[in-house]
Amino acid sequence: MTSVLEPRSEPAPRIPRPAHAAPGTGAVIAQLGVWMLLGTIFGLALVKSEAASWFRIQEMLRFAGPKLFLVLGSAVVTAGVCFAAMRRPGAKALLGMTIDLPPKTGLHRYWLGGIAFGAGWGLVGVCPGPMWALVGGGAPVILVAIFAAILGTRTYAALRHRLPH
Repeated sequence: MTSVLEPRSEPAPRIPRPAHAAPGTGAVIAQLGVWMLLGTIFGLALVKSEAASWFRIQEMLRFAGPKLFLVLGSAVVTAGVCFAAMRRPGAKALLGMTIDLPPKTGLHRYWLGGIAFGAGWGLVGVCPGPMWALVGGGAPVILVAIFAAILGTRTYAALRHRLPH
């Protein structure tokens, strides 16, 4: 049996570098800095809008307030517009790489994954993205949930070859 802590058998997928960002140049560091800055701004927006608030999430899960339903609705609309743009022939990523979205098959795995994700979200009371924002916002107790999420991800990686895909 494979241990959850063992490294994976196949190498991790490599992200192709754009031609102008050769290894060891400052361009790669600058690009990472831009993404870190955008992630930090997103985390601040989550905390300040109370989208990462455990109380707001519980309010939504109990159908007691519309605030997070509006946030989720706007995320669904944004994702729909973005996926429509990415499905266009010849669509390119910000770094110039061609976007190729293969058709989805075996939709049962998405339903099962969604149920598992929703169950974890309901039990913990927070989505994985805001977990990191909550740590930065001064709620270190959420590190327990982050550890459990990482453990669950590693367990999936170890059992992936035995699961129906």
